[in-house]
Amino acid sequence: MTTTDRRAPQTTGEAPAAATGRLDLEYVLPLRWDRVASAREVPGMTAYLAWLGSVVDVTVVDGSEQDVFRRHHALWSPMVRHLPPQARPGPNGKVAGVVTGVFGARHERVVVADDDVRYDLEGLHQVHAALASADVVRPQCVFSELLWHTRWDTSRTLVNRAVGHDFPGTHGLRRSTFVAAGGYDGHALFENLEMTRTIEAAGGTVLDAPWLPVRRTAPATSQFWDQRVRQAYDDFAQPGRLVAELSLLPLLAVASVRRPRLLGAAVVASVAVAEVGRRRAGGVRMFERSAALWAPLWVAERALCVWLAVIDRCRGGARYGGRRLPLAAHSPKALRRTHRSALAEAG
Repeated sequence: MTTTDRRAPQTTGEAPAAATGRLDLEYVLPLRWDRVASAREVPGMTAYLAWLGSVVDVTVVDGSEQDVFRRHHALWSPMVRHLPPQARPGPNGKVAGVVTGVFGARHERVVVADDDVRYDLEGLHQVHAALASADVVRPQCVFSELLWHTRWDTSRTLVNRAVGHDFPGTHGLRRSTFVAAGGYDGHALFENLEMTRTIEAAGGTVLDAPWLPVRRTAPATSQFWDQRVRQAYDDFAQPGRLVAELSLLPLLAVASVRRPRLLGAAVVASVAVAEVGRRRAGGVRMFERSAALWAPLWVAERALCVWLAVIDRCRGGARYGGRRLPLAAHSPKALRRTHRSALAEAG
């Protein structure tokens, strides 16, 4: 069952940490960098890990090639636990990294975060507290740099907040529930959704926490463009949303020919929806006033890219790591059926 709370949960009787002690929490960071990415990202990541390692136990699961892995190990192993991922079925290497890190975690409460996520101490404490009543916690990622493409991508976040919830690059997890579920399928492209749906199918609860901001660094412009069609492909895991977005391009095309004034109405409507997301759950403190004005660009992007995703589907799936992945994520019904079958066999 998924629940949504607009406010931070009250701290329970279990203190997350002593005033001067370490937080009873494992931070799992899966990454895979080539030489160029490593040279660019290592200084910032090393500083971040030095701070993280002073407040929580950290596991970096590093799928980088051997020479890059060795360089990382020399820098990071004095501060944090640094290890390679264990082999898992499926081509999605991030899943192998997450499962390796969570299965090997030394604490019941775990934060899993992408390599562009940057927590502060307050954020770690709030996720820890929220895990007292949930098996998965979904915070709200917010870009720390306001570049043209982060503003563009922020409008996607605002629309997601308005119509449901966003899909952040970090989650809080209860290790015991994750292990009981057996991890999750490494064949899924939309691995965050696959993970939360798997835990729900196994009986866990998911808490949406749109009030809990966590910083995210800006991607390179090339990475931003590379993600456009792949993010649209994720909608194959959400059929209702897929149908709605597939209708956008035909509707906009017809309106531009027959009723051009409707295009202006569509622009206003997209901004209004994004503004609803900005005002939800304390979002006005997280997102600048002009953030919703970028929504028409994202709507136009998605109207086109969702059709490009259909073409990818016909070609065998979205491109990922040099191959194509046809599966976006399993449906909740399919995952419940799988877990019922597993329980029946175990019984």
